[in-house]
Amino acid sequence: MTRIPAGIGHRICSHAVAWATALMLAVAMVCIPQAVAMDDGTATDAVTVDIDTATAPVTAQSGYHLTLDIANPTDHALPAGTVTLSTNVHYTFISRTDIQQWAQDEVGIPTPQVLAEVQTPEIAPGGTATVAIDVNADNAVLTSIAEWGPKPLRIDFHTDGTSVETHTFLTRSAEGLDNATPALNVTVALPLSSTQWQVDTDDLTTLLTDDADADSDVVSLSKTGEAQVKEQTQLLNNHPGVQVIADPTYLDAMRMPIRSSAIMQPAGFDITAYAAADTSRYDRTGIRAEDWNAATALAQYRQALGDDEAELDAVAWQGSASWTQQALTTAKRQGYDTVVATSDFSDMSLGIVRTDTTVVPTDAGDVTVLAAQPVLSGLAQGQATSQAATAERTAGGRLARFVAQSAFYQMEQPYTERNLLICLDSSTDTATLDALLSAIEQSPWLQMADLHTLMSATPSATGQDALLAVPDGDGAGQAVSERFTPALDALSNANDVVIRFRDSVLTDAQEESMKASEDTQALARQDADSVTHRSEDTTAWVNQLLAVNRRCALHALSYNATADSATLAGPQTIAETLSNAVRITPIESLNVVSETANMPVTVSNALPYPVRVQVSATTDSMTIVTSRLVDVVVPPTSEEQTTLAIRVSTSGTANAQLTLLDREGNAFGAAQSTTITSALQISDMSGFIIIVCAVLLGIAGLWRQFHRVKDPDE
Repeated sequence: MTRIPAGIGHRICSHAVAWATALMLAVAMVCIPQAVAMDDGTATDAVTVDIDTATAPVTAQSGYHLTLDIANPTDHALPAGTVTLSTNVHYTFISRTDIQQWAQDEVGIPTPQVLAEVQTPEIAPGGTATVAIDVNADNAVLTSIAEWGPKPLRIDFHTDGTSVETHTFLTRSAEGLDNATPALNVTVALPLSSTQWQVDTDDLTTLLTDDADADSDVVSLSKTGEAQVKEQTQLLNNHPGVQVIADPTYLDAMRMPIRSSAIMQPAGFDITAYAAADTSRYDRTGIRAEDWNAATALAQYRQALGDDEAELDAVAWQGSASWTQQALTTAKRQGYDTVVATSDFSDMSLGIVRTDTTVVPTDAGDVTVLAAQPVLSGLAQGQATSQAATAERTAGGRLARFVAQSAFYQMEQPYTERNLLICLDSSTDTATLDALLSAIEQSPWLQMADLHTLMSATPSATGQDALLAVPDGDGAGQAVSERFTPALDALSNANDVVIRFRDSVLTDAQEESMKASEDTQALARQDADSVTHRSEDTTAWVNQLLAVNRRCALHALSYNATADSATLAGPQTIAETLSNAVRITPIESLNVVSETANMPVTVSNALPYPVRVQVSATTDSMTIVTSRLVDVVVPPTSEEQTTLAIRVSTSGTANAQLTLLDREGNAFGAAQSTTITSALQISDMSGFIIIVCAVLLGIAGLWRQFHRVKDPDE
């Protein structure tokens, strides 16, 4: 004999009664199409009826209030019509299939009770009409609801030639009824991070040219990001039950850090993407393992609070890939004992929802996985349960479904202790989040629990059983590669430029004469104070540049930013500035009137440290050539002149190409070209000797011509 779960039996009876009492009406309703063709044959299925706001949940005093947006994208005016709300006060959803099919209009549940009917205005082509429906608390239909929970709500819009039907839910609270049951625990987690980062170009320029300690100010929140902080602070003050898992770099950027329940990986670095990809590509960007581990997250949190003794749990947030075995092992080695799985970890094949915590063994130790409840979390993050659930196209429709679905989950097993994790999205606008959180707080069947309670809950699986729940991650590497490849390439190239300048262009070996020359030039430029306080060691300065690169890279490779162009701009600007800071001053055309000459070449250096480079010169002529290489050391924020030897063997013109090389012989920066013109004049001793020889040879030829013996035939 099949056992019916507690709380379901009486609902099955009421379910059957509802069908029996309204069978004839159901047959008729099943046959009503969602859209009817207009008289001229034009289809009107493009006309939409969307929920703007709806009362969720309904209490004994609230009444029911619904705002609809009716859009007419056709080229025909829609005549005045009516909107009818109808429900079934006796119907109880008994399965997740049942409730989903209603949302998708795949089942003809009868709705015999008319809750309200209002007139709609004429809607012009391409226009939209907003219709408000207010049902008082003493409405006979509302007062006849005897059991709490979700009820089917049908919305019918009808005008001449057009009918549109939308399915949603009316959820009655247990307030004022006698059948209340214990509340279901829900932990509502908000990943507090931001995509609104910017690179301060003025601070970056100062760092690049003046060696100022501007590292901490180069990457900051934009004005939009600062406004977001204010909105989030107000939201969380109004809803203290929300469990904040914060990016410590975000907290550090705030004037007053928001209270948090845990901290995530710095900058929201995408650990799952890192584990799914070729990690050597990340190494080339300059990012180090210690930049995003749990110890660094705690240190940044303490810095944000100004408290060296502050403690908070570090919980890794899922990125764009799954928490595979490799990803969990990586997280554990980085010091994260607990991770949040926003997808791919909850087993939806089970008949009921449960506390979904799993302790997974890895080579580095056990990791506790907190898996989000997929349906509730998806709705909370702005995702419809399916494309066919038309009422869920809007935030108002998704909220109505969220409230109904959560009530259904509690009614499945009303006396079983469970704790569901609901993950929010920090990019959702605060008004939508406020409405959702208010609905949760006003739903007596839900009890908001803290993060520690969820982390301490008895796991649903451990050991070998837990390993069965771990996603295999097939195909994740390719998807992640497609998303992050452009950012990884840009960051790697930028980091390579800094390393190259450190190792092969910058120099700390200053001769005393050059130091004296630098001081003299500094006085002339009136920046002697800057030179005096500048360290002669480039190490600290280069480390600052690399730190900026890493900080930008962490944000660009975050779980919630697809290679954010704003943070990518920092490393790219550093690379471009370095490459253009040392350059050859353009050279005017040169005229040569002798076999040898010197071509002056000026190399300028806009960096706050000296550089040692080579100037390479080549020509496109075999008769006009230059020295191949010449070394030059250029003082900080200065210029130095050197010369290249020119050797000419005949008159003519040649194009000379001048290029800067680092100490490894690799070219960098922009090449310069000039024209060398030779008008060779024979005015030295060798020329005189040549002329004398020519004259003598001419005289000898004439003498031979007059004194030779002629042939008789001549």
